[in-house]
Amino acid sequence: MSDSVLSPSKRGLLGHDILLISVMAILAGCGLIYEYLLSHYAGRVLGSVESAIYAMIGTMIVAMGIGAFMARWFKDAFTAFAWLESFIALVGMGCILAIASVIAVSYSLPHMFSEIFNLPPDIVLNGYVFEKLQEISRFLPYVFGLLLGMLIGMEIPLIARIRQQVYGRFLENNAGTIYGADYIGAGIGAAIWVSIMLAMPIMQAAAWTALFNIVAGLVFLWRYHQYVRFARLLVLCHALLLILFAFVLLFGSSWMKELSNVLYKDKVIYSQATKYQHVVLTERLSRNQNEPITDLYLNGRLQFSSVDEQIYHTMLVYPAMLASNRHDKVLIIGGGDGLALRDVLKWPVKNVTLVDLDAQLLNLFGHEDSHYQPPKQIVERLTKLNMHAMEDSRANIKVADAFLEVERLLASGEMFDTIIVDLPDPNHPDLNKLYSDYFYNHLRQLLAADGAMVVQSTSPYHAKKAFISIAKTVKVAGFSFVEQYQQNVPSFGQWGWTIATKAGASASTRIAQTTQLPVPSRWASRDYLLAAFIFPNRFFELENTIEVNQLGSGRLYDYYRQAWQLESELYKN
Repeated sequence: MSDSVLSPSKRGLLGHDILLISVMAILAGCGLIYEYLLSHYAGRVLGSVESAIYAMIGTMIVAMGIGAFMARWFKDAFTAFAWLESFIALVGMGCILAIASVIAVSYSLPHMFSEIFNLPPDIVLNGYVFEKLQEISRFLPYVFGLLLGMLIGMEIPLIARIRQQVYGRFLENNAGTIYGADYIGAGIGAAIWVSIMLAMPIMQAAAWTALFNIVAGLVFLWRYHQYVRFARLLVLCHALLLILFAFVLLFGSSWMKELSNVLYKDKVIYSQATKYQHVVLTERLSRNQNEPITDLYLNGRLQFSSVDEQIYHTMLVYPAMLASNRHDKVLIIGGGDGLALRDVLKWPVKNVTLVDLDAQLLNLFGHEDSHYQPPKQIVERLTKLNMHAMEDSRANIKVADAFLEVERLLASGEMFDTIIVDLPDPNHPDLNKLYSDYFYNHLRQLLAADGAMVVQSTSPYHAKKAFISIAKTVKVAGFSFVEQYQQNVPSFGQWGWTIATKAGASASTRIAQTTQLPVPSRWASRDYLLAAFIFPNRFFELENTIEVNQLGSGRLYDYYRQAWQLESELYKN
């Protein structure tokens, strides 16, 4: 039926429907973004990203079901819905800030009490009470997820009742219409999260989401104020929420930065959420160092410390370069800090291809990109550390997913004399594929017959099964000689690497045949490197029980997660 022949009553009902369905779609999008925000932040706070995200989503889904049952308690649907939107906006906008505040206080208390009782600087109280407070504070994301989920779960039953009251009769497809708007709105919310908000500072994302909640609540209040009790008080509440929105938008990120500083033992000099990870740089002064010590954290995990990163990168680069017959072309997977690239460029190489996914991280370390403008002083500090490696004419930096880029390199017929895989530990399912038999098989095909490949392989002490699994996976991928070696890096503890060759001789045999290092090193010598291949007598006794990490299996991620959870329990006990 065309609009021109609609009766006034039908036009009025159509207007009500458009408004209510639009409000429902907006609120569904906001609800999904709140869910992602809390899941994302829980992953940062709790460390185990995948477990935290899935647990948060599950918690909120159950809570929404509880909220749907609770909606029957409210007899006045119009008033309940109007107040509900205010509460959701308030909780959604402030929950992450509240969680960060409680966590900061719980971690600060031991230091505060140490100062109150004038204890020596090297003694920090860390007893049962403080540990329990920290555990409780880290559980807070789920508490807020439960609360927010229950509030969001009330929306659909209430707006369904409102729609029936507007029509004045039972609506046969009422649930279908409301759920349709809910699903579509949630889909739009997911698209906004992935394309826009994922790269935003988390407090700005929360504030903008809450603004949509506030506006939807105001529109609803404007249209149905005559049916809402305490309407004037609600208008005042929305005005206060708008003021709070402005404060959170302007100052929320700086507040979060100050609160996050408490979680790091050193001064935070840079904190930024990129599209893929949360990057934090800290600084501390030392009497034994001429310059401040800089540490890089990704999602709360230490990636390097300038005080000893040279040990790690020497052990990563030198064995593979020594085991390779030629050094014309080198491929680095990961290594977005440019430190492995720095050490590779000391060798007589003609071309080094570095593939990393995070353009913002690369930009911090000297790769020019007009889209991102990090603080100049931070870039100067980091490029000094990597000796401006990204600017070298021999460096070819590719911002890409390594999993896909390796396939493109294969399709184009590329070959490399040395391949260096410098990825973060397999602490997330997305990284697990880059430690799979499928990926290593592709790297084998890219490697020259007389070349060598090395893989960062986590700690042989803290994550022994994960460490051994990496070697078994490389072996299954078709490499003829696969070995592992280890070294102590003070910032990390005992750390390990896997090195492989396709034919001829093993890497250690090739290194043993070297009389002297072609490129001098402050840390390494031939004997120093060969000694790293020695493990305790019974270190590999469980090797036959450890599984290969096949693509899609997630086995390595399981080994890694179980190892670090066990380690945490040991430290607690």
